[in-house]
Amino acid sequence: MLIGAHVSNAGGLTHAVERGVERGCEAIQIFNQSPRMWRPTAYSDDDFAEFRDTMKASSIKAVMIHAVYLINCATEDPDMREKSLTSLRQSLRVGAGIGAIGVVLHPGSAKQGDVPKAIKRAGKVIKEALAETQGCPLLLEDTAGAGGTLGRSFDELAQLIDAGGGGNRLGICLDSCHLFASGYDVRTCDSLAEVIDEFDRTVGCERLGALHVNDSAVALGSNRDRHAVMGEGDLGEKGCAVFISEPRFDKLPGVLETGRDHGSPAAEDVALAKKLRSRGRAARSRVKR
Repeated sequence: MLIGAHVSNAGGLTHAVERGVERGCEAIQIFNQSPRMWRPTAYSDDDFAEFRDTMKASSIKAVMIHAVYLINCATEDPDMREKSLTSLRQSLRVGAGIGAIGVVLHPGSAKQGDVPKAIKRAGKVIKEALAETQGCPLLLEDTAGAGGTLGRSFDELAQLIDAGGGGNRLGICLDSCHLFASGYDVRTCDSLAEVIDEFDRTVGCERLGALHVNDSAVALGSNRDRHAVMGEGDLGEKGCAVFISEPRFDKLPGVLETGRDHGSPAAEDVALAKKLRSRGRAARSRVKR
């Protein structure tokens, strides 16, 4: 796994790379605009070129974008649908411009409505956004299952991919905290292997494009999205080491979203993740012997 962190791009896109390097990141995740506002940030082709050049000159191997939280592709409201589609298109265009490995998206929420119908609505928006953009993949993130959110199970993720057209630009980002909260035990090598086997049967490991590495502040199957600082939650250092060292996650970017820098990942959090990666790999090697 390429260990990294969500970093701020305040002051310009290239500052995100600088902050990633300062934290010892091998991968970074950014927002392409304020995550709680519809207004997009305007970027030029020169901005994109400068970012790509800065990335090439750095030790960071991958960048991903997280789409804004306001998007709800499953909404029944026409105005919200149009805003969600417009924002998603913009994220994908920025992703293509900076050479991102993908745009991570919370698929949406059925709220109190019919889930199959909500999946169909979300799929139509996703399909439109992909048809109107080029190059950058879209990675649907699994959810903890609170408030009617879509993607709480591998079956729902598979249905969302089918509804979105099933093209090769559609993939998945798995979040360790969300998996745990939705009932998937990822704390031991054996239980995680079973989880990934189920994912492979239902969705396909070829769809897995990125990972979020977050500890959980709530218990297994709680259906609540509450991140904890790595090693301080219900996964603990041992569970996080298992997740980070999973062989099928090799070469995939895995970013921390929570940490000791006023809630954001700090250099010490990234360093701990790397330490746990080594510890997890060593433990797996001992078992093989």
